[in-house]
Amino acid sequence: MNLIGTKWKPLILFHLLEGGLRSGMLQKNIPGISNKMFTQTVRDLEKDGLISRKVFPVVPPKVEYSLTKRGRSLEDILRRLDNWGLEDCKN
Repeated sequence: MNLIGTKWKPLILFHLLEGGLRSGMLQKNIPGISNKMFTQTVRDLEKDGLISRKVFPVVPPKVEYSLTKRGRSLEDILRRLDNWGLEDCKN
């Protein structure tokens, strides 16, 4: 739970299930997250080995995040949480 037990970590991981995303697009997919919290959260996820960060040597800088093998191992859990939330909305 320490690895994914915050408000934003599961959302970031869930959005990366379909593949890597550029930093701006990933942040745009998560309404309400501040720049500071986004940066802190992706750094924590990277430190814990759940996501990887690839920096492209272009101007302006391009950064892409993707799930690592360890992060991908959470797919079943993340999808079940999503389904649980969708079912709760129906009731």
